[in-house]
Amino acid sequence: MPRVLIVEDDQDVRRALHLSLRHQGHEVLAVETGEEGLERLRPFRPDVVILDLMLPGISGLDVCRRIRDRDQVPIIVVTARGDDIDVVVGLEAGADDYVVKPVRARVLDARIRAVLRRQDATLPDGARPRAEAHGELVIDRAGLEVTHGGEAVSLAPSELRLLLTLSASPGQVFSRQQLLQSVWEHSYHGDIRLVDACVKRLRGKLGEGRNPRYVQTVRGFGYRFGSP
Repeated sequence: MPRVLIVEDDQDVRRALHLSLRHQGHEVLAVETGEEGLERLRPFRPDVVILDLMLPGISGLDVCRRIRDRDQVPIIVVTARGDDIDVVVGLEAGADDYVVKPVRARVLDARIRAVLRRQDATLPDGARPRAEAHGELVIDRAGLEVTHGGEAVSLAPSELRLLLTLSASPGQVFSRQQLLQSVWEHSYHGDIRLVDACVKRLRGKLGEGRNPRYVQTVRGFGYRFGSP
């Protein structure tokens, strides 16, 4: 049973999500505050975290950042508005996906199962099961490890899968919609922020500057992987 940690201060929403996700076959722990979520993260060892951005005390954004500092567990943030700047900030803080309130249980369950499938099947189709050197960047596809300049790079599941997808076909341009489908399994419009935020985080962890060597922007089209 996948373990789901819910961090939600609204009692009615928390109870509803708890009951519905248990009904869907998940093992669920629901807490009210960010402090509780951080305290229970290690002992509960969730497979995915559902995190409300609007929390009393420690904000959801700070909780997201603190989780990312210690763990690469997938995080799905919950926001009140789909067009809110909080979505972008949450994704840049390290979230892997988001849902908009009012949260529909079936939609959330589908997002949870999708993020778990991505984690269990990180290698994209056609990926070569061996280590590859691209300048200072070394990608071990079999061991799912990445180093840059000899130092290990800790990547969240979506960041790793994005890098593996792009680097499997150096020079090929991927549209944002193609990356949504292959990395996030989303086929509808409106979620390209997932791609852009993930690219920004990935570039930061690879030490990319204004002229990225690895994850390159093709203006008006999307992204490609450049191998130095």
